[in-house]
Amino acid sequence: MADVVIEPPPRAPRLMRLQRTRVLEHYMFSTTAALFVAIVFAGFGRTYYLHGMVAAPLPSVIVHVHGLLMTLWVALFVVQVTLVSAKQIRAHQRLGYAAIGLAVMIGVVGIWTAIRAAKYGSSSVPPGFSEPTFSIVPLGDIVLFALFFGGAVYFRKDAATHKRLMLLTVLNFLPPAVGRLPLAAVQASPVVWVLGVIAGAAIFCLAFDRWRYDRVNRIFLAGALILIASFPIRIALMSTKAWTSFSTWLSTFA
Repeated sequence: MADVVIEPPPRAPRLMRLQRTRVLEHYMFSTTAALFVAIVFAGFGRTYYLHGMVAAPLPSVIVHVHGLLMTLWVALFVVQVTLVSAKQIRAHQRLGYAAIGLAVMIGVVGIWTAIRAAKYGSSSVPPGFSEPTFSIVPLGDIVLFALFFGGAVYFRKDAATHKRLMLLTVLNFLPPAVGRLPLAAVQASPVVWVLGVIAGAAIFCLAFDRWRYDRVNRIFLAGALILIASFPIRIALMSTKAWTSFSTWLSTFA
């Protein structure tokens, strides 16, 4: 009797490839979370974290609140990535409701912090820029954060798009930390480094999608292009008479 050869179902190789892709994607987001923590700590360690946060010599209470909320967002992103990697999807979804509340507070406090900085100045303004016109940068960050996080909530049932939009919220909040990295090259050209890090991270994610899925996520691509383009657009608008007048008027509310 001839040996009976049982061939695997036709879809088995595809399912195995999908499983490998998911594992690689978990590694990618876990690495992103670790790098997020490392860059934020390296950027704000000397002036904030190593001073004990509460004892850090910040200019006002609202800046302390802003720092605390942003730290919570970093921690939340790490926890959420960890829960997904551990397949604790239900816990991930429940924590998502807390994320919405935190996002609202970040938006409100972020706007108020930017307005106060526009009036009283800020030591975080890079050389060559000045308040109140520089407020277009943090205010733009809040607008983009609302766009990306709102999209992530809307696409919460589409795991791939949801995760990539959450990744954009991380990239959107990285520039202040990157610009403060204690490296001579960064301090000499902070804008170049900020754009380089953001663009490099976006290109890597797009290349990963192209490699593993033979396509790119169009929503992530659109969001990445909006984020990258926002930097030169904000710099160009910063020196216009319209923004100078508006930012000066806005600072009167502080």
